[in-house]
Amino acid sequence: MNSVAHMHVTLALEADLGIDHWPGEEYTYSAHYHHNGWGDERTYAGEFTAPSRTLDYRIYLPRLMEDFTERGGVMEYRDLSAGEIHALTDVHDLVVVSTGKGEIGAMFPKRTDKSPYDRPQRKLAVGFWHGVARRDPNGVEISIIPGVGELLAIPMWSFSGPVMALLFESVPGGPQEVLTDQRFEDDPEAYRKLTLDVLGRYHPTVMERVDVDGFRIQGEQDILQGGVTPVLREDYVRLPNGKFLLALGDVHLTVDPVQAQGANAAAYSARVVGDAVLEDEVFDERFMKKVASRRAERIEAANDWINTMIHNPPMPQIPALLTAMVGNQALADEFTENFNYPIRQIDLLGSEARVDAAIERAAARTTVPAN
Repeated sequence: MNSVAHMHVTLALEADLGIDHWPGEEYTYSAHYHHNGWGDERTYAGEFTAPSRTLDYRIYLPRLMEDFTERGGVMEYRDLSAGEIHALTDVHDLVVVSTGKGEIGAMFPKRTDKSPYDRPQRKLAVGFWHGVARRDPNGVEISIIPGVGELLAIPMWSFSGPVMALLFESVPGGPQEVLTDQRFEDDPEAYRKLTLDVLGRYHPTVMERVDVDGFRIQGEQDILQGGVTPVLREDYVRLPNGKFLLALGDVHLTVDPVQAQGANAAAYSARVVGDAVLEDEVFDERFMKKVASRRAERIEAANDWINTMIHNPPMPQIPALLTAMVGNQALADEFTENFNYPIRQIDLLGSEARVDAAIERAAARTTVPAN
């Protein structure tokens, strides 16, 4: 279960690798629609320069696994302890660890300078729903209510075709967290009504697109509730045998999904690793440092950007930025396109001074010179 969006920079990587199997418009979207919880004027939209894609990973990943095996890769399914992962370095030139919690995640020390939180900053609930109309042109809706949290309405393509992923990002202790605390499986109909109630109370621009009678979950496996503690870990670890383990994906960077950066950061990082493998023959500490150096700026930027967005209470520059975008299309488009470019995004919103400068810069681009 997932609500993953691939930005157009990630789609370009897939095209380059020959694994872009879903080019149709039914899988893509081109804009972000906003409902801003601050200020008087609250709705606006930003456009991408090229489409992004939303496809159920339960469809996406098996197809890429087929690509992998068709090109000579071998898939093995096993439960592995940390010790067994260590032993893999005796038989493989390079061992990359990309998923795993508990003792596996703990193999890579947490970077305290980039991991400010020790618990989830949002309580999460995401489901694939029928009965929510898409925007025209197709896009993701982002509704932000101070003290309540966020809702991302993400047009997805899943097993039944088009569905709407409703990702509720709830401030702990706020009125929306009931969607995480009340278990869907205990009473699906009660949960459906609760979801409609939250939509009606806090997210009017999404609720206006809901067909109440047709509002239903795609299936009993199509809802996920929980939370994510953001963390950035060290790139690699040296083992007692002198070999190394390289971190990738969620083991390396775990982010809240509110800004759709987890999968895109992992795809970028994987490409950096792949390119380094192609140019090197020795997987020693020099190789590990090469990978770490090449991916550091973008990975750290994604991490810092999202940790800024989910801070409680909100960082002061965030309501200032979102409010300014209501009347500044250039700024709204810049913020939206920067979902492809985390370095540019943290440059834009990393401080009050940066937001002030971005507002002035975007305003200057849209000012008509006097005759």
